[in-house]
Amino acid sequence: MTDEPLTLYLVKRLELAVRARMDEALRPHGLTTLQFTALAALRARDGLSSAQLARRSFVTPQTMHEMVQWLERHGHITRRRDPNNRRVLLISLTPSGRDLLARCDPLVEAIEATMLGAVPEVQHALFRQNLELCCSALGDEAPDGS
Repeated sequence: MTDEPLTLYLVKRLELAVRARMDEALRPHGLTTLQFTALAALRARDGLSSAQLARRSFVTPQTMHEMVQWLERHGHITRRRDPNNRRVLLISLTPSGRDLLARCDPLVEAIEATMLGAVPEVQHALFRQNLELCCSALGDEAPDGS
């Protein structure tokens, strides 16, 4: 057995470091990392149900329900009935939500740039590919279905 930490431990450390940095950067804008992730998922695909948004945001449906209520109260999203299933509400960004994302995007991009700054630029694509391969190996589909 080696004294080096498991790769899984390093992945978790990275996740926690990214989350802490994002929470700190987004806090002045009134957002958490999870709220930012949900808004970004809606920007990528408008008209998601709460359950779909939960999967794409890496949270439980119960957590997403509370988050959707908060985001709607603050004017960042709207909900409308799905014409194909009247029991489902589809969620969309409002102009306020789009503006908030536009203000926060550079903050998140700077965190990613700092993180990737530790990796030689020629390895960035390989690093990303390896992360995607690891996700696939564990049976984790990308939130966008790819």
